[in-house]
Amino acid sequence: MSSILPRDRLTANIALLFPDLPFLERIDAAASCGFPQVECHFPYDHPVETLAARLAAAGVRMTGLNTRPGGPGEWGRAALPGREEAFRADLDEALGYARALGVTGVHVMAGHPAPADREAARATYVANLREAADRAAPDGITILVEPLNAYDRPGYFVSRADEIAEILGEVERDNVKLLFDFYHVQIGEGDLIRRFRRLLPLVGHVQVAAVPDRGEPDGGEIAYRAIFEEIAASGWEGLIGLEYKPRGDTAAGLAWMERLGIG
Repeated sequence: MSSILPRDRLTANIALLFPDLPFLERIDAAASCGFPQVECHFPYDHPVETLAARLAAAGVRMTGLNTRPGGPGEWGRAALPGREEAFRADLDEALGYARALGVTGVHVMAGHPAPADREAARATYVANLREAADRAAPDGITILVEPLNAYDRPGYFVSRADEIAEILGEVERDNVKLLFDFYHVQIGEGDLIRRFRRLLPLVGHVQVAAVPDRGEPDGGEIAYRAIFEEIAASGWEGLIGLEYKPRGDTAAGLAWMERLGIG
C-alpha cells in the first residue's frame, strides 16, 4: 500500500500508549517502536532534569505537554474566574518544563467553570490565553487550546472547535492555535474533513483516535485513511499526535500504520 504520510510526522502520546509500563519507560518503548518524538499530558511527577536525560538517552524529542489539571473537578484553570493566580502557577510550571525539554506546544487546559459564570469564564479565558501567548512567544512556544467533547468531559468550558475559532478571534495572538483532535471533533460536531479545511489556518496540532472506543485509528466510524489523505493534501506540516487507548499490546497494535498508509 502506498505511503500517504511519513512516520516521522507522528508523535506518540505516552500518557495513553504503553500503559503497562511506568511513565519513564514509555519513552524508551516509543523509541524502540521507531517514534522520533513523544507528547504527554502531565509530566510533573518527574523532575525536568530526569526527563531531559531520559529523552536524550533514547534519542527522542518531547513535542507537547499540558498545563496541570488542577484540583478535584477543575480539569484546568484557564477559564475559572478567581483562579488566575493558580493558573499563572500552572503556566509557570508548564513553560519551565517546555523550555527545558524543547517542547514547542503547550496545551492550556480551560477547566469546568460554573454554568452561571460562563460570561465571566470567557473573559477570564481570553485574558489568560493572551498572557500565556505573550509569555510563550519569546521561546517559540505555541499555546494550544482543545475542545473536549461533552460526552467524555461534561461541563468542560469548550466542547466545539467552532467555539475555539471564535475565541481565537478575540485572543488575537498568532501563537495561540487550535488542537484539532479528530476524536473529540467527531463526537462533538462531525463533518470532519470540511471542518478541518475551514479551520486549517487556526490548526496548530492534530490528534487521532477511533470513535467511539478511542482505540487505534483503524476501526470505528472515522475513515482515517481519508483523513490522512486530506492532511497530506492540505499542505499542513504539523505533527499528528497518537492520543489513543491501545486495545491490546501497543507495539503490536501499530500494524494499523501500514494498513492506513503511514510509512
